[in-house]
Amino acid sequence: MASLAGAARDFRSAILFAFVLGLGCYLAWLLRDVLLLLYVSALFAVVLSPLVHATSRFRIGKWQPFRGSAIFFLLVGVAAALTAFGFLALPPVIDDLQGFGREMPGRMPEMLQKLKSIPFMQHLNTSDIVTRIQDFASGAVTSVLLSLRDWAGKLFNVVMGVVLTVYFILEGNGVYRWFLSLVPQGQRERLDQTLQRAKVRMGKWLLGQGSLMLILGVASTIVYLSLGVRYAYALGVLTGALNIIPVVGAAVCIALALMVAAIDSWGRVVGVGVFYLVWVQVENSYLIPRIMKNRVGLPALAILVALLVGSELAGVLGAMVAVPTAVLVAELMDEYLVQKS
Repeated sequence: MASLAGAARDFRSAILFAFVLGLGCYLAWLLRDVLLLLYVSALFAVVLSPLVHATSRFRIGKWQPFRGSAIFFLLVGVAAALTAFGFLALPPVIDDLQGFGREMPGRMPEMLQKLKSIPFMQHLNTSDIVTRIQDFASGAVTSVLLSLRDWAGKLFNVVMGVVLTVYFILEGNGVYRWFLSLVPQGQRERLDQTLQRAKVRMGKWLLGQGSLMLILGVASTIVYLSLGVRYAYALGVLTGALNIIPVVGAAVCIALALMVAAIDSWGRVVGVGVFYLVWVQVENSYLIPRIMKNRVGLPALAILVALLVGSELAGVLGAMVAVPTAVLVAELMDEYLVQKS
């Protein structure tokens, strides 16, 4: 009788556990955007903490100018860099777009006449083409206006992500200790050592990725200036900055540079294409093995798979945190799943 009562109790406990687990999964799905924001902010805090600590320890003689205010000075530096980029890089682009908008109505008939001079193009209906272009332009303006609300929401998420990252950096140790307190006492030290090793590898990833971003940004700016590509400084900065997303970020910026180069001449397009092909070879054969692989310890295939999974789950944000997440997962698997002889 006692065994039957114990079995019934175990059965009820299993049902209750399954119900609580299902309810937790359902709530996690409803709050997936908030949980993703918290995870990304915490991950950025872990990755940026070494930079903050190094800034706070910077000294001039015996004077430590950033002690106790490293985060504030880093935020001011980022804001100043973005402001300088906006003032120096955006005005030429805006001027060209305004000039294009003023000249487009007058140049449209000339462009259509040139098209009609091409063989098999004589039967083009120019009025229909103009109507389609006007409809496309009005539709584009409408889409931009309708998407302002979505952009406002994304901007709010970015601001909240920055605020959460700052709080995680300032109070991260307390949150980390609270998290470890949820783990059984016997497993707490092992998990702590594993996460500390992952933190060190993430810091090395940031240093290596920052080095690649700087090298690509400087090299691309020099090449764009040498080729006479428009907006060379803006494209160079974007090419370096977006390289924080491995492979994908640089490819997007190079495609943008190709389109800008095509405005002036095909020779510049060829020059940009050759530069990108050379860069890929140098990066894969020399820079990544010496800068990234020795620091992060992840094979190239694992990085590509992480990028695919991250971008599929969370878009650009997922791609940005894909490699640090892969480092964390690899460290946990190495500690708990890999059978060591």
